[in-house]
Amino acid sequence: MKVCGFSFVKNAVKFDYPVVEAITSILPVCDKFIVAVGDCDDGTRELIESIGSDKIEIIDTVWDPTLREKGRVLASETNKAFDAIPAGYDWCFYIQGDEVLHEKYLAEIEKSLHKYLNIKEIDGLIMNYTHFYGTYDYYADSRQWYRSEIRIIKNNKVIRSWNDAQGFRWKDGTKLTGKFIDATMNHYGWVRPPKLMKDKLEGSKQYWSVKSKHVKTEGQETEEFKYEEGIDSLQRFNGDHPKVMLSRITNLNWHPQLSIRKKKFKARYFVLYWFEKIFNYRPFENKHFIEFKES
Repeated sequence: MKVCGFSFVKNAVKFDYPVVEAITSILPVCDKFIVAVGDCDDGTRELIESIGSDKIEIIDTVWDPTLREKGRVLASETNKAFDAIPAGYDWCFYIQGDEVLHEKYLAEIEKSLHKYLNIKEIDGLIMNYTHFYGTYDYYADSRQWYRSEIRIIKNNKVIRSWNDAQGFRWKDGTKLTGKFIDATMNHYGWVRPPKLMKDKLEGSKQYWSVKSKHVKTEGQETEEFKYEEGIDSLQRFNGDHPKVMLSRITNLNWHPQLSIRKKKFKARYFVLYWFEKIFNYRPFENKHFIEFKES
């Protein structure tokens, strides 16, 4: 069995993406890793090279300006990296530049890769998600944030990254069948210094509409992003972070005024929020996959 990791990145230095931590967090279970580095001049390519692993192969890409609306260029770049994976690899492990896997899940992932390799009904493996927000001590828990997604797929090039690269589907748009595994991906895309967060979100406007949840700067006139104004619900995080993130956590020097008590919902979403908390079920959830259940 052979596993190839893949990702894409652009402006990682300019916007402080933890892409080195992302790649190194899953590198132990990968025999090879392909990174599509987009056209930028902030030192991103050199940053990836600094990882110093002979597993890593960089492909240089140019982002298509015609695909900017709704984030479709992100799927295009993901597909470039995926398509560069040779046919000899069985599984393809996708990670984005602001996602990091805890090392405690590596053994279970490797076991799952072997277990489900030859089950033809399974197209990919599903992980749960924790979306950190503001600092490393809080995570978002409302319906705006997806709870799980396929991150490991079979090496079948009829599979495509979909829309804004959140998930994968078949080329005709039908959903993949995925199997949940015992692993949670940490998403750190909303944790960076407030000035850098504002800069990153302003830069995102070329890929998203200004009212998109990916931008969230509408009405914020300050130079720094006001974390407390851009969120509807938070929970306190009581677990531990991946070892590769410890340096960033130690060096955190911003402290937004965040609260787990304040909930900013319309009435309908307030009811759905508490229904989910009580019954551990999210009604009307728009999943990108079909869950495989063993008989």
